[in-house]
Amino acid sequence: MMAPLELDKNARILIVDDEPVNLKLLDRILTAEGYKNLVLVQDPQQAERRYREERTDLILLDIKMPVVDGFQLLDRFREMDDPLFPPIIVLTAQNDKSHLMQALMRGARDFIGKPFDRYELLMRVKNQIEAQMSHRLVHNRKAVLEDMVRHRTEELHRTRLQVVQRLGMAAEYRDEETGNHILRVSHSSKLLAEAIGWEDALCDLILNAAPMHDIGKIGIPDAILCKPGKLDPGEWEIMKTHAEIGGRLLNGDDSDLMRMARDIAMTHHEKWDGSGYPRGLAGKEIPMAGRIVALLDVFDALTSERPYKKAWPVDDAVELVRKNRGKHFDPMLVDVFLQRLPDILDVRARYAEPPADVGVRGMQALSRPNAIGTHNLFA
Repeated sequence: MMAPLELDKNARILIVDDEPVNLKLLDRILTAEGYKNLVLVQDPQQAERRYREERTDLILLDIKMPVVDGFQLLDRFREMDDPLFPPIIVLTAQNDKSHLMQALMRGARDFIGKPFDRYELLMRVKNQIEAQMSHRLVHNRKAVLEDMVRHRTEELHRTRLQVVQRLGMAAEYRDEETGNHILRVSHSSKLLAEAIGWEDALCDLILNAAPMHDIGKIGIPDAILCKPGKLDPGEWEIMKTHAEIGGRLLNGDDSDLMRMARDIAMTHHEKWDGSGYPRGLAGKEIPMAGRIVALLDVFDALTSERPYKKAWPVDDAVELVRKNRGKHFDPMLVDVFLQRLPDILDVRARYAEPPADVGVRGMQALSRPNAIGTHNLFA
């Protein structure tokens, strides 16, 4: 069983009354009882300011005051929408029921009639301060629990993103590429998403979903995936299945991240004119995330060196993107890509490949004849 709360005599009590005699009387009674933090306000126009200066645990409020009466202050206090707003005890010489009901309807918790009865006053003050302390305790515990849940959720989110990124890197390494390719595609995709007006949450989603665009290559045999020369028609058909394999691998999780990752894996080889794969989608049938990654994946593949090809000059790659406006790529995205090209090139430089980062299999591939084919450029 929870121990009873000890009444805090340091509780801050704001007392608002335009009559100096009443303020002095309340001060004397409460101080004699041990309350040490009393704020006396004679001018009701100063009440809101004094309340905001420091956390208040209880308000004693007169109703009949000049300029700003107690009812108006009740309305103003309620408009603050403070989750820990203190209880208000109304001080009134008006004994008719309508005044008391009006005060209670506007948020007052209790009332004390004038002239004050010392014992009644102290008991009502004690009860309301104890109630406020209990409310504050529950609120603080709730805040602590919410903070713990938030930290745990963030930790789980970070863990999920780490898994996502490493899955993407696993697919890239099998394809003689490095994790820097997925970093460039992911960050460039976020840049393009920002440029077309996506909200921050969606921009973060594409940043973290794009690394899995080629996850389906895990299911492609090495003999085809790592072939240094041109693929024959049968091999090319097998290579194209990596989009559907990726979709199946990412299926079954309804989180926003995995849904976008699945869309990207399935559609980043579709083309605006309907000539892509695996479903031959066209135009706006292709999810926007897939259209974004399609453009930036091709651009990065063109401008990156691979064991089977040299890197294209940036100008040549940009010209290919421009020529494929409305064919391979969404025309609007090509226009935005060209506008944001300096930023995309900054990403390319920031995540450039480390020197001599070819790897054993890459060196072997470079030593083979006809190892400069481009069959993986758009795979």
